[in-house]
Amino acid sequence: MEKPFRRIFRLVALAAALALGACKPSGFSEEEKRIIGQLRLSELAKLQPDPTNRHADEPLAAAFGATLFFDTRLSSDGVVSCATCHQIDNQFQDGLPLARAIGITDRRTMPLADVAHGPWFFWDGRRDSLWAQALVPLEEAREHGGNRTAYARMMAERYRERYERIFGPLPDFSGLPENASPLGTEAERAVWTAMGEAERDAVDRVFSNIGKAIAAFERTIAHGETRFDRFAEAVVAGREPEGDARFSALEIEGLKLFIGKANCIDCHNGPRFTDDHFHNTGVPPVEGLPDDRGRAQAVAELVGDPFNCLGKYSDAGPEACEELRFMRRDGAELERAFKTPSLRGAAARPPYMHSGQIATLEEVVDHYSRAPEAASGQSEIGGVIFTDRGKAALIAFLKTLDPG
Repeated sequence: MEKPFRRIFRLVALAAALALGACKPSGFSEEEKRIIGQLRLSELAKLQPDPTNRHADEPLAAAFGATLFFDTRLSSDGVVSCATCHQIDNQFQDGLPLARAIGITDRRTMPLADVAHGPWFFWDGRRDSLWAQALVPLEEAREHGGNRTAYARMMAERYRERYERIFGPLPDFSGLPENASPLGTEAERAVWTAMGEAERDAVDRVFSNIGKAIAAFERTIAHGETRFDRFAEAVVAGREPEGDARFSALEIEGLKLFIGKANCIDCHNGPRFTDDHFHNTGVPPVEGLPDDRGRAQAVAELVGDPFNCLGKYSDAGPEACEELRFMRRDGAELERAFKTPSLRGAAARPPYMHSGQIATLEEVVDHYSRAPEAASGQSEIGGVIFTDRGKAALIAFLKTLDPG
């Protein structure tokens, strides 16, 4: 007959073995291991050159762009910079439902880590390059509130040497109007119209180069390794995770839900946890804000943008602009479709959705569980019923994607 203390020892050993087994790679099927491997940060492809910006990967341009990114003089009030909303210690976003600069905008600030890997920019993809995106807030009245001739004069007066080392000689702007822009106030638009075509072109060229420098800096902003990445490397290697890479049973359950029953992986896939596409997920409009149709209303603006890939200020030839040339320009699926955000670091940056409509991760899971109808168009999501433990597990997993 087995002695009592030996039986107790065997039970304790068995319990310990079961606890360890929850963290061992053998707890996943081969298909699950394959999917987990694809989500590792180490699987992120090398950032490709931007054919529209020949200075995209030049250190001098990135350094100049960093200076411009933090320069509050790139605003009409001398207070706002890119870093006002894209805060360096806050994942390059601001944690607010709606961005606040000179005024309050209609959408949430997006983080910047590895953003250059995507083909479209803004929540609705209304720009097709990082540098073209950087130009929009500079002229937006509620953001920087500036104008093109003021920015061109600033380059000549404050940054001539640095600008010319990268982009070549500046034109003679001594007679340039102080404030003029095709997108500014009524007075600024009138002055812009009165300028000669060559003068407007020279200003637009300098303006585009400001965006290209800022983009060169933003291309250097990258995600850092997370607990999930360390766990996934161990799973793929067939070894037991150690230290903080060891997942709890709840975190493993959440990961299995994420890549399985919950269908999160359908849109939040790849090393950046985004497919870079646009989806209608039934997110409700915000009372008091203009009707926001997402991608459906962005296409015309993108096509008409003089700074797009096919425009004269792009450094690319038409053959490099396939994304723009062959993109879907209409269709019901564009209605209220918004860009899939990366989930890396998302647990630490509430609120959620394009205008901060949902306050917490718990409420996000509830939204996808309920799968409400869209205000217009057709929502793509189907309801998934979560138990309380399932919801807690999914959220526990998402927290493993936080930086650190």
